[in-house]
Amino acid sequence: MNFRTLDLNLLRVFDEVMIERNLTRAASKLAMTQPAVSNALKRLREALGDDLVVRSGYGVEPTPTALSLWPTVRDALEQLRSAFTPSTFVPSEACTLFTLAMADATASLLIPPLVAIVDREAPGVTLRVVPLSTRDPRQMLMTQDVDVAVGHFPGVITAVSVEEMHPGSVAAFGHRRLYSSHYTCVMRRDHPLAHGDLTLDAYCAANHLLVSVSGRPFGNIDETLAALGRTRRIVLTVNQFFTAGIVVANSDLLTALPRHFLASTGTTDKVAVRPLPMELPRVDVEALWLRRRAGRPGHEWLRASIARAAATPLRERQPGAIPPMLAQDAEQSD
Repeated sequence: MNFRTLDLNLLRVFDEVMIERNLTRAASKLAMTQPAVSNALKRLREALGDDLVVRSGYGVEPTPTALSLWPTVRDALEQLRSAFTPSTFVPSEACTLFTLAMADATASLLIPPLVAIVDREAPGVTLRVVPLSTRDPRQMLMTQDVDVAVGHFPGVITAVSVEEMHPGSVAAFGHRRLYSSHYTCVMRRDHPLAHGDLTLDAYCAANHLLVSVSGRPFGNIDETLAALGRTRRIVLTVNQFFTAGIVVANSDLLTALPRHFLASTGTTDKVAVRPLPMELPRVDVEALWLRRRAGRPGHEWLRASIARAAATPLRERQPGAIPPMLAQDAEQSD
């Protein structure tokens, strides 16, 4: 390929196709016709000697070459956008789209106060929330149009913190702790284990529900039990905290949830909350972002607004949904 003769407009088309994985949606975002997008891709394929994308279902899937090229193309286009876009951001005048990635329980607690901030300060701003199904969203932040990921990322935060400690190095990702909580055992109110001390033997002998947003068949509880030489029987695995609350409230299964997530299940008046019979690490909920996107107009305002939303007392987020004891516990852990 001769880079000097390459039409750089083709890279904008390539970037949008990689984001959307669909030629029709990419054409709409680029204000082009689908045949024009197809033609641009054809020219880029000929220049690079690779198919770049192949048809798959209702869209397209990238080739290995496309996946390897995209982060560099995205980075270059982002720098160009930053250079040509005014850096000033006036919330009351902005008409910007921000994309956030988070799990359902996090969204149910964080988005209502965040929407209130947007409505009050930046009514022209649009928020888009996409599912987060991983404990390591770095690849998602690098290859998809996501501004901030919010969740529990202990391994990622450790790695980024270590990178920040190296003299002269600049970590590729920024992060900010939003609040902290602890795991607790949840069961229906009239469960046989709902009263008295919950012993480790009784806990391990019960049947359990696991919430796994990543689809893993084991969780932090199982790793802790393994270190103690114990196991538990997981009868059901789900990927949503809301579902977990409904199932546990209507069955004999036990589940372990970060205490601040219980409000998102809508079952606080139907379940009993007991301390777990083992020590687990604290649950730190963090905002994580790609530093090269941090210069995008409004990104700093977005991150500050997320932090303000996270600091909103839980009573103000879902009035009447949280018993006073639970609300106090959650506020103290923020």
